[in-house]
Amino acid sequence: MQTPPAYERDPFATSLETRVLRSGEEKGRPFAILEDTIFYPEGGGQPCDLGALNGVAVVEVQKREGEVRHYLGSALEPGPASLSLDWARRFDHMQQHTGQHLLTAVAQDQFKWETTAFHLGASVCDIELSAPAISQRDMERLEEAVASEIRAHREVSARRVSAEAYGREAVRSRGLPEGHIGDIRLVQIAGVDLNTCGGTHLRHTGEIEVLKLLGTESIRGGTRLFYVAGRRARQRLAAHETRNAGLRALLGAPDEELVPALQIKLDQLLALERRSRKLEEELAEFQAAVLAAQPGGLVEAHFDGRDMAFLQKLARGILAADPAKAAFLTSEPGGQGIFLLSAGEGSTLDVPAAGKAVAAILGAKGGGSGKAFQGKAPGLTARAEALARLREG
Repeated sequence: MQTPPAYERDPFATSLETRVLRSGEEKGRPFAILEDTIFYPEGGGQPCDLGALNGVAVVEVQKREGEVRHYLGSALEPGPASLSLDWARRFDHMQQHTGQHLLTAVAQDQFKWETTAFHLGASVCDIELSAPAISQRDMERLEEAVASEIRAHREVSARRVSAEAYGREAVRSRGLPEGHIGDIRLVQIAGVDLNTCGGTHLRHTGEIEVLKLLGTESIRGGTRLFYVAGRRARQRLAAHETRNAGLRALLGAPDEELVPALQIKLDQLLALERRSRKLEEELAEFQAAVLAAQPGGLVEAHFDGRDMAFLQKLARGILAADPAKAAFLTSEPGGQGIFLLSAGEGSTLDVPAAGKAVAAILGAKGGGSGKAFQGKAPGLTARAEALARLREG
């Protein structure tokens, strides 16, 4: 049998002295081929390891044409190589991946749900199961069964076997990769699971620490089940506690009453928004009447913090009251200037031409046709100049 790489021989090794056999470049990215490596190349749903090679960042590791390529931050020449592994990333991946093996085995043995895919994400992992749906009760039962196997501290081991010996093993597997030749690596959880896998794993299930199921979604006639294991689960709990502490302070309620307290606040906010819209409509009607009563063919007004919808509503009210009028209305919501130029059917103002002139003076972008033109400007410092231009006709 072939000698396995260092990441298989000892997945807990964090450093290695070896050699760069060959270096090259792929699509502008330098890479190195090593005599041996502790860096796991991406595969089987598990992301690659990261770290450093002679102090140069290892940014990606992939299998290419039967060799492991270490893609680097800068090129290296052949020669002695000191490898340093990002251990926190590796151990996290081993917790998630070993957790997946255990979750898959328990789901199939106790619920008859076959795993059809696995994805180890940056923050959340998932497996795809053959179950059409998973109830909350079944998810709780599955999680408790997995927790029992974690507490059992079952040994996790790996070995390689020949193709002939593989045929005699009771392996739980989705099959070998197409075209696979040579020996086959098996990963075993004592008394629970035996599976083909090339990834890195823990020494026993107790090192998983904890596995928390997060939820499900339907996919391709099956169910995707999300989970986190180990340190990720503890970090997620810490984030929830920090968030809950903030919510408790804001809402003045204990954890068990946060959702009802928040619902009360949302209901109050919705009521206030309805009241605000009603007051805004009343204000627009009042302002429209006042402006429509002003002498002259052009009326103007500026409002702080009002949006374009308010200006449009106001303009409609003015022109409904006096179709001979034209209105120039502005506002500055959020520090940005907006303007609306609108004219009634009885007004002689050439709105498109006047609107373009106003936009040019204000440094605005806008457009319109017929009797309305609107735009946005960085500010309204030239508003008086724009108004003077409109009054010139």
